[in-house]
Amino acid sequence: MAADKKNDKVFSCVDCGVLNCQKRTEQYPEFCLTTGLTEEEIEEVSRLYQNRVNKKISIISAEIEGEFYGRYTRVEEIIEFARRMGYKKIGIATCVGLINESRIFARILRLNGFEVYGIACKVGAFNKTDLGVREEYTTVTGNAMCNPIMQAKLLNKAKTDLNVVVGLCVGHDSLFYKYAKGVITTLITKDRVLAHNPAAALYQSSAYYKRLLAHPLPEDEGFLEREGK
Repeated sequence: MAADKKNDKVFSCVDCGVLNCQKRTEQYPEFCLTTGLTEEEIEEVSRLYQNRVNKKISIISAEIEGEFYGRYTRVEEIIEFARRMGYKKIGIATCVGLINESRIFARILRLNGFEVYGIACKVGAFNKTDLGVREEYTTVTGNAMCNPIMQAKLLNKAKTDLNVVVGLCVGHDSLFYKYAKGVITTLITKDRVLAHNPAAALYQSSAYYKRLLAHPLPEDEGFLEREGK
């Protein structure tokens, strides 16, 4: 992280037009994070990669990328990853709105010899209003609160080898990642508007979704009022 002396703007990788870290044949920009790393930081991370599980995941991930680049779907990559890691029991943390997709995924996993244990987001649901959600925010989606912490706890209890997230809401997925143990990957990232392809908004940022770059999204005045801001 480096600052521009003229305006104190902090630059990072998203501001880089060189990406020399990928091929390492060009000159790094002055603010490059790679060149700014200390020996202590490099040594600390290098030690972490020597951890048995970390090293195995890194090697197998690179092998799958190199062997099946542009040929395997993400479903196939997850299966290949689980096989090479020696995983037997796959957990699925699914949104109830994508339960059909999770059922199909479970069938595919079982066909490939895996044991599957799926937990839906409404497991052990309680009322949103009991947690402090205002009633007007329950009129569209109902009052049953998603329970990603319980999803994580139940998958931990089931001792799954690998957990796969299927369409948890923004924020709910954060809580699941926070409390789930072990290795986690994501199959589907929810986007109700774009058929669960959130990258489409970025690809269309110069056309249909150019409004995303025209001005900031409006703030929720109700939230600001509730927080006393």
